[in-house]
Amino acid sequence: MHSKDTGAPFTAMQVFRRRYGALLEWVVMILMVILALEVMLGVVFRAAGQSLVWYDEVASVLLAWLTFYGSALASVKRAHIGCPEVVERMPPAWQRALGIVSQLLVIAFFALLGWAGLQIMPVLAGDTLVSLPWVSMNFAQSVIPISAGLIVVAELTHLVDLLQARPRVVTGAALADGLH
Repeated sequence: MHSKDTGAPFTAMQVFRRRYGALLEWVVMILMVILALEVMLGVVFRAAGQSLVWYDEVASVLLAWLTFYGSALASVKRAHIGCPEVVERMPPAWQRALGIVSQLLVIAFFALLGWAGLQIMPVLAGDTLVSLPWVSMNFAQSVIPISAGLIVVAELTHLVDLLQARPRVVTGAALADGLH
C-alpha cells in the first residue's frame, strides 16, 4: 500500500490507524441505524396510541453511545476542534513541542476520564434502567471508560507520529491535524 499524497508506503501505524478508524466507523454506523430504527419504532407506536415505555430511555442511552463512540472516531480522523492560528505564530520547534504537549494533555484527560468511569462502575452495580429493569446501568454507562480507552489509543497513534516526525515547519493544515 502506498500513500496517495507522497507515494511512499504506509507505515505500520498508518495502516493500524486506518483499520482502527474503519472499525469505529462501523460501530458508529451500526449505532446510528439502531437509533434511527428505535426512534421510528417509537414514533409509529406513539402514533398508534401505544407508546413504548422504554423508548425515551433507550434513545437517550443510544444517543450517548453514538456521541462517545463518534468522539473516538473523530479522534482517529483528527476531526476535533483545533487552534492552529495560535501555534502558527510560533517558531517551528515550538510548534512541534506544543503538538506533543497537547497530545500528552489530551491523553492524560481521557485516561483520567476512563479511570473515573471505571470508578463509577461499582457504584452503579445494582442499578438498572428504569423502564427496562433487566438492563444494568453498568452496561449503559460502560461507554465512558470504553470510549475513553478508544480515544487514548487513537491519540497515542498520533503522538507516535509526532515523536517520529523530523522537526519541520508546520503549515496550518498540518498543525490542525496535530492539535485538539
